[in-house]
Amino acid sequence: MTEPSLPHLLQVAVAAPLHSLFTYRAPEKDDGLGPGHLVEVPFGRGRRRGVVVAEAEAAPPGVEIKAILRRVEPEPMLSPALLRLLRFAWEYTLSPPGEMVFAALPPAFHRTGNLSPEKRVRLVATTSAGCAADAETLPERQREILLGLRRAGEVPLTRLCRGKPSARAAVLALKKKGLVSFRELLEERRPRAADLPVSQPPTPTPEQQAALAALSAALQSEGNESFLLFGVTGSGKTEVYLRAIGETLSRGRGALLLVPEIALTPQLIARVTARFGEQVAVLHSGLSEGERLDEWRRLQGGRARVAVGARSAVFAPVRDLGLIVVDEEHDPSYKQSERLPYHARDLALVRGREEKAVVVLGSATPSAESLHRVGAGRMRQLFLSKRIQRRALPALEVVDLKRELLDPLERPHVLGPRLAQALAETLDRGEQAILFLNRRGYSSVALCQDCGQGVRCQNCSVSLTHHLKEDQLRCHYCGLAMPLPRACPACGGGRIALFGLGTEKCEEEVRRRFPGARIARLDSDTTSGRGVLLRTLERFTAGDLDVLIGTQMVTKGHDIPNVTLVGVLLADLGLQVPDFRAAERTFQLLVQVAGRAGRGSRPGTVIVQTFLPLHPAIQAAREDEVLSFMQREIERRQQLGYPPARRLLLVRAEHERQELAAEAARQVAAAFRRLDPEQLSVLGPSPSPIERLRGLYRFQLLVKSRSIARLLQAARRVRERVQTRARLNFDVDPFDML
Repeated sequence: MTEPSLPHLLQVAVAAPLHSLFTYRAPEKDDGLGPGHLVEVPFGRGRRRGVVVAEAEAAPPGVEIKAILRRVEPEPMLSPALLRLLRFAWEYTLSPPGEMVFAALPPAFHRTGNLSPEKRVRLVATTSAGCAADAETLPERQREILLGLRRAGEVPLTRLCRGKPSARAAVLALKKKGLVSFRELLEERRPRAADLPVSQPPTPTPEQQAALAALSAALQSEGNESFLLFGVTGSGKTEVYLRAIGETLSRGRGALLLVPEIALTPQLIARVTARFGEQVAVLHSGLSEGERLDEWRRLQGGRARVAVGARSAVFAPVRDLGLIVVDEEHDPSYKQSERLPYHARDLALVRGREEKAVVVLGSATPSAESLHRVGAGRMRQLFLSKRIQRRALPALEVVDLKRELLDPLERPHVLGPRLAQALAETLDRGEQAILFLNRRGYSSVALCQDCGQGVRCQNCSVSLTHHLKEDQLRCHYCGLAMPLPRACPACGGGRIALFGLGTEKCEEEVRRRFPGARIARLDSDTTSGRGVLLRTLERFTAGDLDVLIGTQMVTKGHDIPNVTLVGVLLADLGLQVPDFRAAERTFQLLVQVAGRAGRGSRPGTVIVQTFLPLHPAIQAAREDEVLSFMQREIERRQQLGYPPARRLLLVRAEHERQELAAEAARQVAAAFRRLDPEQLSVLGPSPSPIERLRGLYRFQLLVKSRSIARLLQAARRVRERVQTRARLNFDVDPFDML
């Protein structure tokens, strides 16, 4: 008599915010189903998508095992190496497995039902910029749409019509009049190789040759090895990346290039695409759903072998991955803080180990963590100490604002006398300038002159920022907007005045003082329209703009030879943040933005305005003392018990009721202290620096340990034991301390 066969059991990561895997039976007629396959499963009263991550040895006791409903795609979506990386990621970050796994898949795979990429259409105004008068004769809805298109350049049809009655009919009417045209997004997914200028790669410098020799030897061994490429700004790190990618492709393997923010590096994307053509796929959240799916399938199918993308591209399905490059590895954009708090740089190192790939971390200002790895022998360091063609690094001047603003009769300015003079001289020579201020808006705070209280957001414990264009106060966290109140909300007084500065006020002053200059501003207020950022950078690169003013958007990746002046308007902003990385981040920002000057044949000048001219971070930036400053930072953190010397966990409790958030944080702190007081050091709890955010009160605590394994084990036990109505967020290796 034949014994009945045992059911084929599989562990599935279901797209749900739950900290567990779920066991299902494979369908009777689908014996080939296994790890990596995308499936639909019964879940609760409905059905959800899931990914098979492993075979299950046995069914959980006392649980009814349901059958998988169907296999969505015929082939596995995730390779064994990617599944191992994702398991590491959800275990290390204490995240729900299903949410982490689906972060590696395009959004089109997340929903139940048949896959059909959403077709979107771009609308592009076809009238010339000089024909503004024709809009005045149009019906109101058509005029609104046309003017909006002229400002944004191009907008997906679905977004344009969303929530606007009769918008689609108005668009069709504009098309009939020849004022707009339709264009499919997929036609312009990325630059075609045939459309890009082809230039002979430059001859490597001796330092580049030495770095490439080390990378070539590692690639030839086909094993995992990690490098820190420490190169000053303008030293040719990108050319090293490109040549290493080329050698990887010649060996029949794939490559992955991670950048901090894809929209801020158009020159890098263009260079990679020009060098490798249709082998390049670009992945980032700015693509439409259909575009992301198309690029992802090109990689998965092997039609593209080079992936370029931002943080989430660390999960890109590159076949036979041989090289991973993380450009600007120090950048905090690689760390996701709120949901799925993974660090793409650190996962890149883990993926390199899983894929037996070479990993290159590149930066002009390496992070303390990467330098610590070098010191511990876990990573090799490569140097590019000189700029291409031996061009000099820009001279950096530090201006003490306390002295520049001594004259009480002098009208307060955003630009001090020295920076204003330098900008005038730069414009007279026909050269370009970048002005950096890491605060957007017009005035940073509206204060009551009777009681001294600022006008604050009703949802968040932050001051509202004044924006001149809309003449409104806005919260940069929750989006609340309101007019400037006539009476103080705190005392009822009527003397409310605006103080402080932002990029909008800077732009106004530069336009007033230099009326002939061609000026543009780059911050999240000016770049919300699709393509605005790229078009502005293209105009600046082409020399159609004289001055670029902005936040961190102007500090990264731009290689424009005619930029000879960089002005930092207020270098102190980042130093006032309650964060143990504040000095490191300020130093990195100053060095990075300074590196935008003098990249051509003409020398560059950097002027840093500050109220703290003697701060070590500012002094080190002036002297370009990267390694010595970072070594002092690492020693300071060793004394204080902060990363990279110790491992850190931030736990934040959030609730609409203040007392419930505070009580949850106290319970968590007590649970950690009971577990292992000798191995774990607990600081707090206390209110978060931003105590209320988007209507939720926030309390937090820090847990330190020398052992990451002990820290993770304790965190899992605390999460299981503490029952609370507040939401608990566990962030390992936190970057957001606010």
